[in-house]
Amino acid sequence: MKKIIFSCVLATFALLPLTKLKAQETIKKNGYTLSFESNFAGLDPQLKKRLIKTFFEVYPKLAKEYNPSTMKEVKFFVDTNYKGVAATSDGKVTFSSIWMIKHPEDIDVVTHEVMHIVQDYGRSVGPGWLTEGIADYARYKFGVDNAGANWTLPELKPEHSYKNSYRITARFFAWIEKYVKAGTIKAVDDSLRDHTYTAAIWTKLTGKNLDELWADYVSNPSLEKSK
Repeated sequence: MKKIIFSCVLATFALLPLTKLKAQETIKKNGYTLSFESNFAGLDPQLKKRLIKTFFEVYPKLAKEYNPSTMKEVKFFVDTNYKGVAATSDGKVTFSSIWMIKHPEDIDVVTHEVMHIVQDYGRSVGPGWLTEGIADYARYKFGVDNAGANWTLPELKPEHSYKNSYRITARFFAWIEKYVKAGTIKAVDDSLRDHTYTAAIWTKLTGKNLDELWADYVSNPSLEKSK
């Protein structure tokens, strides 16, 4: 009996390298390489295809718009042990399998996360709300199916602040781009990457500081048309 059990253990370990190989796929397209890994056996093959397709659709656009020198090799990992939504570090995006199960339509989580790779701020001199606000602004601008995920920029509420981050900040940035000065967010993004950012850049670019811009936004927050 002991010999049989030992043999089964050996057979199991012998199969591990093959299992790891089957869980990894490398795709190269238009100068970019995506390495896809997952420890989630239940990952829908169609969802996997959509994740990969979204990367190759949005990443080159984000790179062209914000940072042509961004990484050319990126890794995706769908992880059953990760409890958040998604996280990015050193060119690797980790997606929660739990989030994928509950929100398979939220394909533009890819857009937000790979924008963090493009941002490449390193030891940023800017605030965290600004980094996340720019990433969600990029999702708003370049997302492939925000509507399918029921993802929208929220209407302004009295308790909102530009420091709220994510979609609230992204909506403010969309308003600045539309009504104040196009190209402002790209210029701010550039300053964060080359570590020259200070709050004074908003005045330099638009003639008003953040608080003044926010006050104007609050007085007329519509993104549909100016009044």
